[in-house]
Amino acid sequence: GDIEVPAKVSVVNKDLLLANLADKKTKLAVKLEIQSGYGYLSAQNRTPKHLGEILLDAAFSPVVRVNFQVQSVHLGRRADLDKLILEIYTNGVIKPSEALNQSVEILIRAFDQIIHPVAEPETKAEPIIAGDGESLKLSVEELDLPTRIANALKKGGYATVGDFAAASRADIAKVKNLGGKSVDIIIKKLTSKGVEVK
Repeated sequence: GDIEVPAKVSVVNKDLLLANLADKKTKLAVKLEIQSGYGYLSAQNRTPKHLGEILLDAAFSPVVRVNFQVQSVHLGRRADLDKLILEIYTNGVIKPSEALNQSVEILIRAFDQIIHPVAEPETKAEPIIAGDGESLKLSVEELDLPTRIANALKKGGYATVGDFAAASRADIAKVKNLGGKSVDIIIKKLTSKGVEVK
Protein backbone atom coordinates (compact mmCIF):
# COMPACT_ATOMS: atom_id res chain seq x y z
CA GLY A 1 0.00 0.00 0.00
CA ASP A 2 0.88 3.64 0.43
CA ILE A 3 2.19 3.28 3.99
CA GLU A 4 5.95 3.04 4.42
CA VAL A 5 6.88 0.95 7.47
CA PRO A 6 10.14 -0.12 9.14
CA ALA A 7 11.61 -3.53 8.28
CA LYS A 8 10.10 -5.45 11.23
CA VAL A 9 6.61 -3.95 10.84
CA SER A 10 3.93 -5.06 8.38
CA VAL A 11 0.48 -3.69 7.55
CA VAL A 12 -2.08 -6.45 8.06
CA ASN A 13 -5.20 -4.74 6.69
CA LYS A 14 -3.86 -3.05 3.55
CA ASP A 15 -7.39 -2.48 2.18
CA LEU A 16 -8.46 -0.25 5.09
CA LEU A 17 -9.64 3.16 3.84
CA LEU A 18 -7.85 5.96 5.74
CA ALA A 19 -8.94 9.07 3.83
CA ASN A 20 -10.77 10.38 0.76
CA LEU A 21 -9.02 13.12 -1.22
CA ALA A 22 -10.86 15.78 -3.24
CA ASP A 23 -8.88 15.34 -6.47
CA LYS A 24 -5.71 13.79 -7.91
CA LYS A 25 -3.65 16.94 -7.27
CA THR A 26 -4.27 16.80 -3.52
CA LYS A 27 -1.51 15.20 -1.47
CA LEU A 28 -1.76 13.77 2.02
CA ALA A 29 1.23 13.21 4.29
CA VAL A 30 0.55 11.54 7.63
CA LYS A 31 2.88 10.31 10.35
CA LEU A 32 1.31 7.33 12.14
CA GLU A 33 2.26 6.32 15.67
CA ILE A 34 1.43 2.78 16.70
CA GLN A 35 1.76 0.91 19.97
CA SER A 36 0.87 -2.45 21.42
CA GLY A 37 -1.50 -2.98 24.29
CA TYR A 38 -4.45 -4.93 25.66
CA GLY A 39 -8.17 -4.42 25.34
CA TYR A 40 -9.48 -0.99 24.39
CA LEU A 41 -8.04 2.50 24.93
CA SER A 42 -10.29 5.53 24.50
CA ALA A 43 -8.84 8.66 22.90
CA GLN A 44 -10.56 10.69 25.64
CA ASN A 45 -8.21 9.21 28.26
CA ARG A 46 -5.11 10.62 26.53
CA THR A 47 -3.84 14.08 25.68
CA PRO A 48 -2.14 15.01 22.39
CA LYS A 49 1.66 15.35 22.61
CA HIS A 50 2.08 17.51 19.51
CA LEU A 51 0.17 20.26 17.71
CA GLY A 52 -2.08 18.82 15.02
CA GLU A 53 -2.02 15.33 16.51
CA ILE A 54 -5.30 13.43 16.11
CA LEU A 55 -5.90 10.73 18.69
CA LEU A 56 -8.02 7.71 17.80
CA ASP A 57 -9.64 5.06 19.97
CA ALA A 58 -7.48 1.95 19.98
CA ALA A 59 -8.83 -1.61 19.91
CA PHE A 60 -5.81 -3.82 20.57
CA SER A 61 -7.65 -7.13 20.35
CA PRO A 62 -6.89 -9.06 17.16
CA VAL A 63 -10.25 -10.85 17.57
CA VAL A 64 -12.90 -9.19 15.41
CA ARG A 65 -15.90 -11.41 16.14
CA VAL A 66 -16.80 -14.60 18.03
CA ASN A 67 -19.89 -16.77 17.66
CA PHE A 68 -20.78 -19.92 19.55
CA GLN A 69 -23.34 -22.69 19.36
CA VAL A 70 -24.17 -25.47 21.80
CA GLN A 71 -25.50 -28.63 20.17
CA SER A 72 -26.80 -31.85 21.69
CA VAL A 73 -24.65 -34.88 20.99
CA HIS A 74 -25.62 -38.55 21.08
CA LEU A 75 -22.86 -40.94 22.08
CA GLY A 76 -24.10 -44.50 22.10
CA ARG A 77 -27.13 -44.56 24.41
CA ARG A 78 -26.22 -41.26 26.06
CA ALA A 79 -28.13 -38.24 24.81
CA ASP A 80 -27.22 -35.82 27.61
CA LEU A 81 -23.96 -34.56 26.12
CA ASP A 82 -23.30 -31.15 24.58
CA LYS A 83 -20.86 -29.99 21.93
CA LEU A 84 -19.53 -26.41 21.85
CA ILE A 85 -18.88 -24.93 18.41
CA LEU A 86 -16.81 -21.74 18.31
CA GLU A 87 -16.43 -19.44 15.31
CA ILE A 88 -13.50 -17.04 15.82
CA TYR A 89 -12.67 -14.28 13.34
CA THR A 90 -9.42 -12.32 13.67
CA ASN A 91 -7.86 -9.37 11.84
CA GLY A 92 -4.99 -11.57 10.60
CA VAL A 93 -2.44 -10.68 13.27
CA ILE A 94 -2.92 -14.09 14.90
CA LYS A 95 -4.72 -17.25 13.81
CA PRO A 96 -8.11 -18.05 15.38
CA SER A 97 -6.60 -21.18 16.98
CA GLU A 98 -3.92 -19.02 18.66
CA ALA A 99 -6.60 -16.65 19.96
CA LEU A 100 -8.48 -19.62 21.44
CA ASN A 101 -5.32 -21.00 23.07
CA GLN A 102 -4.45 -17.61 24.61
CA SER A 103 -8.01 -17.22 25.91
CA VAL A 104 -7.89 -20.65 27.52
CA GLU A 105 -4.54 -19.84 29.18
CA ILE A 106 -5.98 -16.59 30.60
CA LEU A 107 -9.01 -18.48 31.95
CA ILE A 108 -6.79 -21.15 33.53
CA ARG A 109 -4.73 -18.47 35.33
CA ALA A 110 -7.91 -16.72 36.51
CA PHE A 111 -9.50 -19.93 37.81
CA ASP A 112 -6.21 -20.93 39.45
CA GLN A 113 -6.40 -17.74 41.53
CA ILE A 114 -9.79 -18.90 42.82
CA ILE A 115 -8.49 -22.34 43.78
CA HIS A 116 -5.12 -21.11 45.10
CA PRO A 117 -5.57 -17.47 46.16
CA VAL A 118 -2.43 -15.49 46.88
CA ALA A 119 -2.69 -13.89 50.31
CA GLU A 120 -1.90 -10.20 50.30
CA PRO A 121 0.60 -9.15 52.97
CA GLU A 122 -0.94 -7.10 55.75
CA THR A 123 0.21 -3.51 55.79
CA LYS A 124 -0.31 -1.13 58.63
CA ALA A 125 -1.82 2.18 57.67
CA GLU A 126 0.58 5.02 58.21
CA PRO A 127 -1.38 7.67 60.07
CA ILE A 128 -1.38 11.32 59.13
CA ILE A 129 -0.48 13.52 62.05
CA ALA A 130 -2.65 16.60 61.91
CA GLY A 131 -1.65 20.09 62.95
CA ASP A 132 -4.10 22.36 64.78
CA GLY A 133 -7.87 21.80 64.68
CA GLU A 134 -8.39 24.66 62.21
CA SER A 135 -6.22 22.88 59.62
CA LEU A 136 -8.53 19.85 59.76
CA LYS A 137 -11.54 22.01 58.78
CA LEU A 138 -9.93 23.31 55.58
CA SER A 139 -11.62 22.13 52.39
CA VAL A 140 -9.64 20.47 49.60
CA GLU A 141 -10.12 23.62 47.48
CA GLU A 142 -8.40 25.70 50.20
CA LEU A 143 -5.22 23.68 49.70
CA ASP A 144 -4.73 25.51 46.37
CA LEU A 145 -4.46 22.23 44.47
CA PRO A 146 -4.93 22.02 40.70
CA THR A 147 -8.64 21.64 39.88
CA ARG A 148 -8.16 18.14 38.42
CA ILE A 149 -6.52 16.89 41.63
CA ALA A 150 -9.10 18.57 43.90
CA ASN A 151 -11.96 17.02 41.89
CA ALA A 152 -10.34 13.57 42.01
CA LEU A 153 -9.92 13.86 45.80
CA LYS A 154 -13.57 14.87 46.28
CA LYS A 155 -14.74 11.94 44.15
CA GLY A 156 -12.44 9.71 46.23
CA GLY A 157 -14.08 10.83 49.49
CA TYR A 158 -11.62 13.52 50.62
CA ALA A 159 -13.54 16.80 51.02
CA THR A 160 -11.58 18.32 53.94
CA VAL A 161 -8.09 18.01 55.40
CA GLY A 162 -9.67 16.13 58.32
CA ASP A 163 -10.67 13.36 55.90
CA PHE A 164 -6.95 12.55 55.53
CA ALA A 165 -6.61 11.82 59.30
CA ALA A 166 -7.04 8.05 58.96
CA ALA A 167 -5.42 7.74 55.52
CA SER A 168 -1.88 6.75 54.57
CA ARG A 169 0.15 7.73 51.51
CA ALA A 170 -0.88 4.41 49.96
CA ASP A 171 -4.56 5.23 50.58
CA ILE A 172 -4.19 8.61 48.87
CA ALA A 173 -2.44 6.95 45.92
CA LYS A 174 -5.46 4.64 45.45
CA VAL A 175 -7.71 7.57 44.49
CA LYS A 176 -8.71 7.23 40.83
CA ASN A 177 -6.84 9.51 38.38
CA LEU A 178 -4.04 10.35 40.83
CA GLY A 179 -0.49 9.45 39.89
CA GLY A 180 2.70 9.64 41.93
CA LYS A 181 3.32 13.30 41.08
CA SER A 182 -0.22 14.24 42.12
CA VAL A 183 0.23 12.46 45.47
CA ASP A 184 3.51 14.34 46.01
CA ILE A 185 1.74 17.66 45.32
CA ILE A 186 -1.04 16.77 47.79
CA ILE A 187 1.41 15.80 50.54
CA LYS A 188 3.40 19.00 49.98
CA LYS A 189 0.21 21.10 50.31
CA LEU A 190 -0.84 19.18 53.45
CA THR A 191 2.60 19.76 54.97
CA SER A 192 2.35 23.50 54.25
CA LYS A 193 -0.90 23.55 56.28
CA GLY A 194 0.71 21.77 59.24
CA VAL A 195 -0.45 18.26 58.36
CA GLU A 196 2.30 15.67 58.03
CA VAL A 197 2.04 12.32 56.24
CA LYS A 198 4.19 9.67 57.89
